[in-house]
Amino acid sequence: MNQLSRLQLSIVAAIMLIVGALIGVKAMEAERAPEAAVAAAAPVVREAVTMPTTFAPVVKAVVPAVVNISSSRVVRTSDQGDSFEDLFPGFRMPRGFQMPDRPQRQEGSGSGVIVSADGYVLTNNHVIDGATELSVVLADKREMKARVVGKDAKTDIALLKLDATNLPYVKLGTSANIEVGDIALAVGNPFGLGQTVTMGIVSAVGRGGLGIEDYEDFIQTDASINPGNSGGALVNVNGELMGINTAILSHNGGNQGIGFAVPIDMARQVMTQLKEKGTVTRAWLGIQMVPDTSNKKGATIESVVPGGPAEKAGLQKDDVILTMNGKDIDERTLRLLTATQTPGAAVKLGITRAGRDRTVDVSLGTMPANLDRAANEPPTPPRLRRRY
Repeated sequence: MNQLSRLQLSIVAAIMLIVGALIGVKAMEAERAPEAAVAAAAPVVREAVTMPTTFAPVVKAVVPAVVNISSSRVVRTSDQGDSFEDLFPGFRMPRGFQMPDRPQRQEGSGSGVIVSADGYVLTNNHVIDGATELSVVLADKREMKARVVGKDAKTDIALLKLDATNLPYVKLGTSANIEVGDIALAVGNPFGLGQTVTMGIVSAVGRGGLGIEDYEDFIQTDASINPGNSGGALVNVNGELMGINTAILSHNGGNQGIGFAVPIDMARQVMTQLKEKGTVTRAWLGIQMVPDTSNKKGATIESVVPGGPAEKAGLQKDDVILTMNGKDIDERTLRLLTATQTPGAAVKLGITRAGRDRTVDVSLGTMPANLDRAANEPPTPPRLRRRY
């Protein structure tokens, strides 16, 4: 074989080696492609997952602004619920004999959060409801009288005022961007022990349909919450208030790892109205909805209130409301979105009627003050306990 032939063979061999290498690279890239696709589809982590060695700086900033609330109310023996015969089965009072009906004083305790340097305090309505006297004890042991600025039983939020200035307070955060898995610190007065801090995570958001309040959009947490924590703070790792602790799920009245807090965005809206006018005014659509047991989207109208906003806009029985202002809704979110609107606000409802979609413009009215809880709201399950 001459020299030229050897050169030609060498060139062909080199080309074949290069081609083979390229084919191998492509094959490896093809094998990695599914992994790359999975990585691209994975949710973006909001921030680096790092656990601090201590939350002491956050606690030091928050604890001085969380107070113990002692309530005092006067009740009559006839209002106690259990009669003498209930307490002692088989015993019957003589005919014509009655236990004396005399006033008695009841004491209760809970927690509250100072939210401004001039002494405004957020707490739960059930902590102060019916109280004739309220006393607040700060972390530095100062004791002050508090007056009720206003309260809202439908969200279980109340606003108090202390006659003081330059008080420590907790910065209000937002509950709009809370995610399941976020660290949560609960601060309050469990069992009357005084300022106590527990840690957990946000277990769920948007919890509703529990029958605790009329308007429910709870943050669920496994941070230990016990009797006396009601009205206390649920804060994030930045020390920002993200909820007011309100209820627990329990079979024995103690913590079992499921607690609920009113989200701060809801509490802030209620607080603003209470501060400005002492009461809460909500918008009203004027419909009754069919209870939904199938988890379907939308809300089916069971009846329309005569003369109400819905009837004036042309809504009818059996219409299914799918959206409000372009946002998908179900029964609970429709109630929440309506209640957060200003009376007189114009909203666009996307509905379906007899299989045809259409848009209806509605001018919301003012919810009547004597409007009872909607008939389709479930009663409070007996396993749910509030903390007093």
